[in-house]
Amino acid sequence: MQARRMAAAMEDGVRVRVGGPFRVLLGVTGSVAALKVPELVGRLLELPGVEVKVVTTDHAKHFFSPDDLPVVVLGDSDEWEMWRQRSDPVLHIELRRWADLLLIAPLDANTLGKLASGICDNLLTCVVRAWDRRKPLLICPAMNTAMWEHPLTCRQLGTLKEFGYVEIPCIAKKLVCGDEGMGAMAEVCTIVEAVESHLCSVQVRCEVTLPMTSS
Repeated sequence: MQARRMAAAMEDGVRVRVGGPFRVLLGVTGSVAALKVPELVGRLLELPGVEVKVVTTDHAKHFFSPDDLPVVVLGDSDEWEMWRQRSDPVLHIELRRWADLLLIAPLDANTLGKLASGICDNLLTCVVRAWDRRKPLLICPAMNTAMWEHPLTCRQLGTLKEFGYVEIPCIAKKLVCGDEGMGAMAEVCTIVEAVESHLCSVQVRCEVTLPMTSS
């Protein structure tokens, strides 16, 4: 009976957790805000029961070293090296299955445009295109103020929100380029709090005791 009820819940789109870690997949794109990735990963790992993997674009690695992170870091070359023949796993599908939550921080203007247009030309954008939209996907825009103020930015963010993605809004501050205004990625503490809220939400939904009754 319990197995049947769990199966029915899954058919209704309710994810039933049976213990284990809460798996966060962190997507990183080529914004200077990627400098904060080591801090962000460290703060996420402080959350009880959270496991983290990182998917990075090639350009994002200009701002941080994967060797400095205490977690698995994957990129485009891993996608192609993993698959040799038909029986081999497809990495972006495996990651989609593995993760409970996808967080893209920072989300640069280039990748924002790709996601809004459905382009999937690297490992991260392929994960997003294949993402199970019943699971949370959080985006943290980060770009120069002039790029932020372009009309396409608002339009593209609107498209992603129509898909059900959750925006963690950028903030106004003095940017690395010297400009001052909107476009900076949200503070790390704000991002971690958003992830934690989803973690708590999952725990509340899934810690419902299913009574053991005979069939």
